[in-house]
Amino acid sequence: MQATSIELIQETPVRWRIDPRGAMRVPGIVFASKALLPEVVEDHSMEQVVNVATLPGIVVASYAMPDVHWGYGFPIGGVAATDVQQAGVVSPGGVGFDISCGVRLLVSDLHSDDLSECLPALMDALAARIPRGLGHGAVWPLRGEAELCRVLDGGARWAVEQDVGDARDLDRCEDHGAVGDADPDQVSQRARQRGLGQLGSLGSGNHFLEVQVVETVHDTETAAAFGLEAGQVAVMIHCGSRGLGHQVCSDHVQAMLAAMGRHRIQVPDRQLACAPVDSPEGQAYLGAMAAAANYGRANRHLLADAARDAFQQTTGDRRLELVYDVSHNLAKLETHQLDGRPRRCASTARAPPGRCRPATPTCPPTLRRRPSRCWSPAPWARPPGCWPACPTAVRSGPPATAPGGA
Repeated sequence: MQATSIELIQETPVRWRIDPRGAMRVPGIVFASKALLPEVVEDHSMEQVVNVATLPGIVVASYAMPDVHWGYGFPIGGVAATDVQQAGVVSPGGVGFDISCGVRLLVSDLHSDDLSECLPALMDALAARIPRGLGHGAVWPLRGEAELCRVLDGGARWAVEQDVGDARDLDRCEDHGAVGDADPDQVSQRARQRGLGQLGSLGSGNHFLEVQVVETVHDTETAAAFGLEAGQVAVMIHCGSRGLGHQVCSDHVQAMLAAMGRHRIQVPDRQLACAPVDSPEGQAYLGAMAAAANYGRANRHLLADAARDAFQQTTGDRRLELVYDVSHNLAKLETHQLDGRPRRCASTARAPPGRCRPATPTCPPTLRRRPSRCWSPAPWARPPGCWPACPTAVRSGPPATAPGGA
């Protein structure tokens, strides 16, 4: 199949390959069914898969997930890793403007039948408590830059220290609620100003807070490990680091555009502005990115607590147990076995579903033996839900969306 002048070679019913050509250092690998590919071809995201394959230090392949579509530099749904020891680069456009945008899934003791009469009141209570849309509005207006810096360092852990939410929530958060190596000093004054008045807010675009029902359970044992059962009322939150994260990306894209000549880096698209991970520019970005990611973690934590207040007011039951909180717009330094030896890589994921990886130390002990799961607000021709890496596990039913959240 041709994507403009790009040839997609089918390897399996859901895996396609783009062989290296020109400046490509690795192949492109696309995971998609034939039914999804026409849209992929039309939106030119395959050109971005090819462009990412030219980045210095990239290893194995430039990947695209089934929901791939046109993005900034990287396609949305793009994943790549670069070898730090081989002058591997990090690209702010690869992570994206909404740093640590992610999904938080919570479940209650309520059954769908319990909501039949109180759902309108619940949605009104959520609408009153959940700031949304462009601009300011926050569950937790910050008192100044000193408090903001504590958020940038501490993430969801900071929120728990303020007696917001439950310390047990951190056991179900990626990285135990905070990304390490955050450097608030690399966050510009403009980014700080944008973050002061938005902590605890959804924002706009495709961000939302939804009341959901677990409609179908396909894997009872795994669902039980996550505390999920059919008919259970759930809440899914999808948002990120708001204007602070957007500004961090903007600032560091400009810094890397200015530095690429010095590092003798050429890219086919200015939106892929990058610098070696170990360079001053690369380290500055990673420190600022981690700080913005922690803002995103605290943001979702505060929104979850506001949702608990709304449930308490309208149903008399405040319990919303956190299933998991995981990001999808992030770069991480990880060690991978490649060619029979460990290699330190900067892994960049800009893929809409969040994923809980059971083999990692940050995954809760009760979940480590379970298959990898995805919290997906908009999966591919399926309802929102919790999905395994391969077969279906849990599906959530039609959502009720807080007004203005979508």
